[in-house]
Amino acid sequence: MQQKPTRARILDAAHDLMLTIGLARATTKEIAKAAGCSEAALYKHFASKEELFVAVLQERLPRLGPLLHRLAEDPGERSVEENLAEIARLASHFYVQSFPIAASLYAETKLKRRHEDSMRAMGTGPHMPIEALDAYLRTERDAGRIAPGADTFAAASLLLGACAQRAFAYDSTVGKQPPQPVEEFAAALARTLLAGISR
Repeated sequence: MQQKPTRARILDAAHDLMLTIGLARATTKEIAKAAGCSEAALYKHFASKEELFVAVLQERLPRLGPLLHRLAEDPGERSVEENLAEIARLASHFYVQSFPIAASLYAETKLKRRHEDSMRAMGTGPHMPIEALDAYLRTERDAGRIAPGADTFAAASLLLGACAQRAFAYDSTVGKQPPQPVEEFAAALARTLLAGISR
């Protein structure tokens, strides 16, 4: 069986380690070892652990960004509610998978600050999906499919914030009811949000 290319092996190893031991504890040395390569080989593909983290988010988790950019350019024939439900479904999956990876950052203030500085330097970060969803909603507002006075940034923040909160609380055993299936959650969220910004 042919071995995967080095870059793909590094991404797979980083994804696995970030999920199991967290971003803070997954060192480039451990990632390289798990990928079956040297740390020097890892740095040929990724300039830093932060760059590797961004690549894991972009290439190993559900791809939210491309959907949002596509909808901002062309919302298509589906209704706004259908588009928002698809966004909410994908965002829910993205946050469920990204939370365990990034959670350890919040335990170490210096690491979190360094990580945020690196994200800023790379022109990325957790604000990007909100801005992209805002752009899509502005497209819909300009097309007259939502209210002309709708606060699209607030609406984007509400939808993605709800998806992130669902991911954060998903494994909670406090409630007696099992979590609402993601398809139902996404549809209900889109319907409820749209009731506040529709014409």
